[in-house]
Amino acid sequence: MAIPRYRQATFDPQLIARYQRRFPGFDDKIVSMYARGMSAREIVAHLREFYGIEVSPDLITAVTNAALEEVAAWQARPLEPVYPVMFFGALQVKVRDAGVVRNKAVHIALGVRDDGSKKISASGWSRTRAPSSGCGSWTS
Repeated sequence: MAIPRYRQATFDPQLIARYQRRFPGFDDKIVSMYARGMSAREIVAHLREFYGIEVSPDLITAVTNAALEEVAAWQARPLEPVYPVMFFGALQVKVRDAGVVRNKAVHIALGVRDDGSKKISASGWSRTRAPSSGCGSWTS
């Protein structure tokens, strides 16, 4: 029996483009689950259980590490010398930390430039839950 060959390379994949290794947006989903406090092994189990997808914990770690590199680059970017208006706030979120779900505050500083455009100038996690008054320590 002869096996048909396709050598003209005119076929374009519909689901995953050529030279891509994962679905578009797949990395964002992994980072989202990781940000919600799931470990790499929990993400692997979730993908296997709900979607029937087999991935390795090493893939999950590689994706989350790439996201952490982007976060570090964002944190090291140069800021404007002056922001005429600054807004500071905190958002209470539940985060899994060392196997325990804890309340933490995500602090955000939003700067308004001279032209009226807005830019997030800083963000960070507090190590402990911020007091109910909204005042908390700014640590990352």
